[in-house]
Amino acid sequence: MAGDNDNTNTAVEAVGGGDGKKVSRRAFVVGSGAALAGGALATTAHAAAQTTEAPKIQKAVYPRSTKYLVYDSMHCAGCLGCMLACSLVHEGVTSLSLSRIQVHRSVLSKYPLDMQQNVCRQCPDPLCVDNCPTGAAHVSAENGNIRMIDEAKCIGCQTCIKSCPQLPHRTIWNPAKKKSTKCDLCVNTPFYNKKGGPGGAQACVEACPRNALKVVDEMPDQADHRGVAQNDTAGYDRNLQPPAPKMPFGFGPGAKPKGKTGAKPGAKPDAKPDGAPDAKPAPEGKPAASAAPAN
Repeated sequence: MAGDNDNTNTAVEAVGGGDGKKVSRRAFVVGSGAALAGGALATTAHAAAQTTEAPKIQKAVYPRSTKYLVYDSMHCAGCLGCMLACSLVHEGVTSLSLSRIQVHRSVLSKYPLDMQQNVCRQCPDPLCVDNCPTGAAHVSAENGNIRMIDEAKCIGCQTCIKSCPQLPHRTIWNPAKKKSTKCDLCVNTPFYNKKGGPGGAQACVEACPRNALKVVDEMPDQADHRGVAQNDTAGYDRNLQPPAPKMPFGFGPGAKPKGKTGAKPGAKPDAKPDGAPDAKPAPEGKPAASAAPAN
């Protein structure tokens, strides 16, 4: 026991600097804790300074698209003609899976929720463009700032498909080419006999028999109505039907009934029209004569 005490005292003296001064165990523990706390604070302050001094990454700002494809879900017939036309003009085959516009029928939903059109929104902040590692997904300035995918630059990583915030995603995978595609408003349509693009014609719009698709200039409402950023397409679903024509002769919805010709408003049905001659008084025992001769 005496040997153990001697070893302990020696260790304490060594900690004290070896000058012969003894340090109690309590003072040694308190001093060590203070030193550790000071080192931790210094490390935290240094890390905070590095975080503050780090340059902020500025969010990319993209010019808005000049054209947008909108739809009318209440008048869509579900014929899928737009999908077949899209794949035909772009790929040369009629394939629903290769169409860049998708129409889904919800058999368990009631009208008008039974038909769902999924079109590319031409997002103001396109994540597909942001995250593409090769620049294949880009904003085409020469085509009205349409968000497009350059097939020659696409490496098939499917980053654009994973980045699309919409459900289902609007970027389409071509398993034969192992490339991604998306709606370009018919800019690159080698099998189309018309000029497409922002200033041209769109195959899906022309193929729709119900006028349920249309290309507009003004950006649709981008408000987040469902709590999912960039995933709400409410602004793209609108009534595209022309106003009802006016029916002749005052018939049809909203027409007001017309009164009898020559009758004053509010006159009784048996009231005499203005300008009609008075009936002659009838002799006793005979009916009154008519003011106008009978035909």
